[in-house]
Amino acid sequence: MKLGFDQTQLPYNSGSQRARAWTETWASKELYCPNCGNPKINQFVANSPVADFFCPSCNEQYELKSQKGNFGAKVVDGAFGAMCTRLAADNNPNLLLMNYSLKELAVVSLFVVPKHFFVREIIEKRKPLAATARRAGWIGCNILLSRIPASGKIFIVRNGELQPKDDVLSRWRKTLFLREEDGEARGWLIEVMKCVESLGKQEFDINDVYAFEQDLSRIYPNNMHVKQKIRQQLQVLRDQGYLDFVGRGNYRLRSDSR
Repeated sequence: MKLGFDQTQLPYNSGSQRARAWTETWASKELYCPNCGNPKINQFVANSPVADFFCPSCNEQYELKSQKGNFGAKVVDGAFGAMCTRLAADNNPNLLLMNYSLKELAVVSLFVVPKHFFVREIIEKRKPLAATARRAGWIGCNILLSRIPASGKIFIVRNGELQPKDDVLSRWRKTLFLREEDGEARGWLIEVMKCVESLGKQEFDINDVYAFEQDLSRIYPNNMHVKQKIRQQLQVLRDQGYLDFVGRGNYRLRSDSR
C-alpha cells in the first residue's frame, strides 16, 4: 500500500475539491477491506446518499471523511433525523477517518470506526439553523468520537506508518459480537468497554467499574439497577473473549482488545 496521492492534474480550482478527489482516488486504489481483507474496495457512483465505498467481496460499506488536521472529540455529520434512521439500517456504513498532508500529498493517519459502534449515545443533535439561513430550521448532528472506546478506532495508518494488516483484521473481528446486540443492549456494552479502557490498566477489580455507576446512571437515567447491569455486561464481555475472568471479581483486558 502506497501512502502518496496520485498527483495527476485535476480539473478543479478549489483546494477542497482537489483534496477530495485525491483522498477518494487513493482509497479506491490502495485501501483494502478491514472486514474481510479483500485487497480492494470500490467507489459508489457520485452523490450516493449513504456511503462512498463498498467491498465487492463481503458488501461492507464505508463512508470516508478526510481533513488536514487531526480529528477532535466530535465529527460534523449530516442531518440528525437521517442519521438516527441509519443507525438501525443494515446498510449503515462503517466510518473511515483520514488525516492527510498537502505538503507531502500523502495519508498521515487513517482509522475506521466499525458500524457496530454507532449507537444513539454517540450522536449529538445540533441546534436548528437560524431563520435567516438558506436551510432555515435544518438540524444536523455530530458524531462524538470521544464516546467511542479505543477498540472502536482501528488504525490502518498511524502517524505515516502502515499498521500490519493481520492486526487490523484481528481487531475488527474482536468486536463483531456487538452486531448481535441491538439498541440499548449494544449501547450498554460499549459504555462498559469504554469504562474498562479508561481505567488504564490490564487487570482490574469489578469495584473499579462500579466507580462509574453515577456516570452510567446519567446516560441511562431509567435504569435503577446500574451495578447489576455493569456486572452483566462484564460477563458478556468475558463470554465474547474481550475480557478474561481472573477470579474473585477480578478481570483482565486482553491485549488484543485495544
